[in-house]
Amino acid sequence: MKPYDLSQPLNQDFPFWPYYPPFEVKYIKRKAEHGVNAQYIMTSNHMGTHLDAPRHFVTNGMTIDQIPMDWLYGPGVIVDLRDEMDELAIYTPEMIEARVEVRDGDILFLHTGWHRYAQFGDEADEEKYIHRHPGAHPSMVDWLLKKKIHIWGVDEVSTDHPMNLPIGRFLGKGMHGHCDKVQKACREKFGDRMDELFPDEAYQLTHNALFPHNCMHVENLGGDLAAPELQNQRLTLGVFPWKFKGGEAAFCRAVAFV
Repeated sequence: MKPYDLSQPLNQDFPFWPYYPPFEVKYIKRKAEHGVNAQYIMTSNHMGTHLDAPRHFVTNGMTIDQIPMDWLYGPGVIVDLRDEMDELAIYTPEMIEARVEVRDGDILFLHTGWHRYAQFGDEADEEKYIHRHPGAHPSMVDWLLKKKIHIWGVDEVSTDHPMNLPIGRFLGKGMHGHCDKVQKACREKFGDRMDELFPDEAYQLTHNALFPHNCMHVENLGGDLAAPELQNQRLTLGVFPWKFKGGEAAFCRAVAFV
């Protein structure tokens, strides 16, 4: 069985979620002076490849250390959606099921190709990665719950569409007008479907609607995600966060085993 690393690198160069503190690292001991190298880091949980636990949006929700181990490793699929994913695209259950069988309780990773625009990707573009990534169609919520999926993930900064996030709702007003640009592009793309696809109550939809049911997700997948032998087939997947007691999220290593 061969392991494939599906994680993005993380250091101080990785872009941080708007309004969140950045990743900071420094040496507090050096070999020449102290006989050892030691580093100190300060960061939010929501950078690089990370797993969001229900506690992220639910006051008394499950925390990272409470997630059952058998939810974090097991059968699943990586679904290659690249042929339908352009800027601000929407992915649907129908797109997924047209490519591969998804069984109840699977670990589900969606390969949109967007990780190539991340900081260490082949076509790094921070604004494109954060402002114009694809996102979930509203129908994804009921479908994920029906499939009894506890862990799913995307190679993007969020599972939610930018129009259901601060970047498309209010971020940038009076600054660089980020949300105005996103809204304009979406109106050109979706036209009269805007209100249907992005109603007010759909704000952070995949977070608010899924976490109360212990359906959680990994964001910023990458690494070997594009390996041809991983696409649209059943395999074994693992998501390995550190045992963060009380954690609402945690950095993790995502791995495929073939």
